[in-house]
Amino acid sequence: MLYDWSMTNDIDFSVLEFSFTDKPLLIGGKAMEYYGIRKAGDDIDFVASRNDHARLVRQYPDGLQDLYGDIGVVRFGFEIWNTICTFDYDHLKEHAVEKADYLIVSLEKLLFLKTLAKDDEKCKRDLG
Repeated sequence: MLYDWSMTNDIDFSVLEFSFTDKPLLIGGKAMEYYGIRKAGDDIDFVASRNDHARLVRQYPDGLQDLYGDIGVVRFGFEIWNTICTFDYDHLKEHAVEKADYLIVSLEKLLFLKTLAKDDEKCKRDLG
């Protein structure tokens, strides 16, 4: 089943009161929805460049989450990570789809990340 990306692609960063130096990289459910794999959940997951992530950590020090060494800034429905499964922004942005305000991880890298996390129940469902 394909999902209507046009109905869900408006991502409003204004609530963060933050200007990204580098376009953040969309991963997770919204990227899965973009590729027609499944409907996204409530949060929006990104990986940010090293500099942008460091600035976000300084701006939101009370919103930090550690997931097996990946550090996320969790605020206003966004989860913005420094790495995913230890892969950083520069590695994951290769072959990304460019949008006006952000990038979308390539399908190949998205499925690779899901495979690495296959022990997670949601990732198992995503992989079919």
